[in-house]
Amino acid sequence: MERILKGDKILLGTCYYPEHWERGLWKEDLWRMKKNGIVAIRVAEFAWNKFEPREGQYSFDFFDDFLNAAEETDMSVIFCTPTATPPAWLTHRYPEVLNADINGTLLRHGERRHYNYNSPVYRRFTAIITEKIAEHYGKHPNIIGWQIDNELNCETSEFYSDSDTGAFREFLKKKYQTLENLNAAWGTVFWNQTYTAWDEVFVPRKTASNSHNPHLVLDFYRFISESARSFVKLQSDILRKHIKSGDFITTNGVFANLDSHHMTAESLDFITYDSYPDFAYLLNADPVNSGDLNDRKWSRNLSEVRSISKIFGIMEQQSGSPGWNTRMEAPQPKPGQMTLWTMQSIAHGADYVSYFRWRTCTMGTEIYWHGILDYSNRDNRRLAELASIHQKSQSLSGIAGSVYEAAFGVLKDYDNVWDSRLDGWHRRLDEVSEAGIFQAAQLTHTPMDYVYLDDTARPEVLSKYPVLFYPHAVIMTEKRALLLEEYVRAGGTLVLGCRTAYKDITGKCPMVKLPGLLQRLSGADVVDYTLVSPDDGVITVEWEGTVIDTAVFNDVLEPLGNAQVAGTYTNNYYAGKGALIGNEYGKGRVYYFGSVFTRKTAEIFLKKLGIAEPYYPLIEAPESCEIAIRRKGERRFLFLLNYGKKPAAITFKQEVQDLYTGQSITGSLVLPAYGTGVYRL
Repeated sequence: MERILKGDKILLGTCYYPEHWERGLWKEDLWRMKKNGIVAIRVAEFAWNKFEPREGQYSFDFFDDFLNAAEETDMSVIFCTPTATPPAWLTHRYPEVLNADINGTLLRHGERRHYNYNSPVYRRFTAIITEKIAEHYGKHPNIIGWQIDNELNCETSEFYSDSDTGAFREFLKKKYQTLENLNAAWGTVFWNQTYTAWDEVFVPRKTASNSHNPHLVLDFYRFISESARSFVKLQSDILRKHIKSGDFITTNGVFANLDSHHMTAESLDFITYDSYPDFAYLLNADPVNSGDLNDRKWSRNLSEVRSISKIFGIMEQQSGSPGWNTRMEAPQPKPGQMTLWTMQSIAHGADYVSYFRWRTCTMGTEIYWHGILDYSNRDNRRLAELASIHQKSQSLSGIAGSVYEAAFGVLKDYDNVWDSRLDGWHRRLDEVSEAGIFQAAQLTHTPMDYVYLDDTARPEVLSKYPVLFYPHAVIMTEKRALLLEEYVRAGGTLVLGCRTAYKDITGKCPMVKLPGLLQRLSGADVVDYTLVSPDDGVITVEWEGTVIDTAVFNDVLEPLGNAQVAGTYTNNYYAGKGALIGNEYGKGRVYYFGSVFTRKTAEIFLKKLGIAEPYYPLIEAPESCEIAIRRKGERRFLFLLNYGKKPAAITFKQEVQDLYTGQSITGSLVLPAYGTGVYRL
């Protein structure tokens, strides 16, 4: 059996649905996969009825037969718990297991992910089916790992069932102990929302203008995350009792309202991701050549995944165009893009890449979600490209176990991620700065990491980054403020953006001078602030001879103590006032910038802080190319990815070894459209 993510090989897999195909195809498919480089398959995530066709009646014959075929072909198997799609007999007999929308309308059987995590009935059925499957298959020699459920919080990341209201009340009782504490935390004196009994508290419900108490909603998102984590742990704990030593447990996807970092730490061996860069070309997406970098922005998503697991797997990698019969229309990947997107995943830390799916389904909602093979089952260009990817991946074995090399980090935390979902003012800032910093990093070839904080984070998590951006940490806690102080005091450079630290952990705005808990560290005093009106035109900042554009919001700043004004506004009513404060703190430095980080502004910061284009002494490449390096001890491996429609001229300034061919290269080369290269430095 091939075992994935063991640090010794880059391996390929695919998602397979034996329940969709005639038994006569099984072994033929598995041999064909092996011939083209597939060594592992994922099965059973939507197959509950195959194990329990009626309540309490269990059958394992179907997957016993399929696993016999896997044994005969020596195919490794990732087995799934089938809880993403409860069967019709269950939802019909026990409708309380269904999720509901904010109006209380149940989400009926017919799609997927229609259940809620908190139904005692559903948790009981989940525990039983997981136990039965794990008991029967846990020791099977061809099974190498387990996937729990499928894409938690996909389709919907909000839950409004009666079971959720009951569980939400228990969550709040545990957190606040008394109604007095809850009322204080939520500011319920506003609009006469004070609660006098626990049964008056509900999950958010329909209101006159679709607004709700923001402090309640923030706790609601925290509650959803804890509910999903508990649901995963329920299954993980059962699986651990039965599976073989060395078999892994994972789940796939990274979705909203879920703390995937804590979920992974408490229940999984690693996270796996579902990467679909072709979503950039959906017919209702931004125009081609849009400023968001199209398919290249999946590198941003992969950086998020890497913050959870430095080395991870891809459970679903784009192989054909996506599409349901009701939504999502996109072109087929062009020749080379399947390889490009595979190498994009590997460049960012994936040591296993599994394609969705082996064959395009001939029935159901996903009939337009194309796999490697089409309906006809004949050989096609995507199968040929898979074989080519396999050949390339065999030459990359030395990369397995290596980690992505970043020049700087961007700090995030779930409290602020969730606050930006419910707070339109916060969201507007985050959207601009997150896109701007990523675009600047990509187009200046300056690799970045995301680094997630909570109140348990240790200083060593931050110390390896010479520069950290924390663009809009609207919510701030004393422990995180002290962690940031320790980082800067030890020599780090911290860059903050506008609207920093004006909320506490409940989402309320304390009566303090801004930026609140970070005033001492930043050396900044926010004496005025305003949204930027379209009528204002472009408001600029002069920073040591460089002009910076601002957008969305401007803080007007004055220095405190020994801090200095490094940049001033050049127009609007606050012309001449502070826009950028620089503060020496211990061995390090803090910059408080009173606006957002557009792409151009972020580029200026990267250059002025001396971290832009770290690979320029080694390689010159156009903006259409991404450069990434993975490191393993003293060995370094450079990935070159051309997202452009045209060939890209590259110059290597020192000799490298092309891992695809084994040849040594220096000087100029041309990377074809959608071309890739991997080189040992």
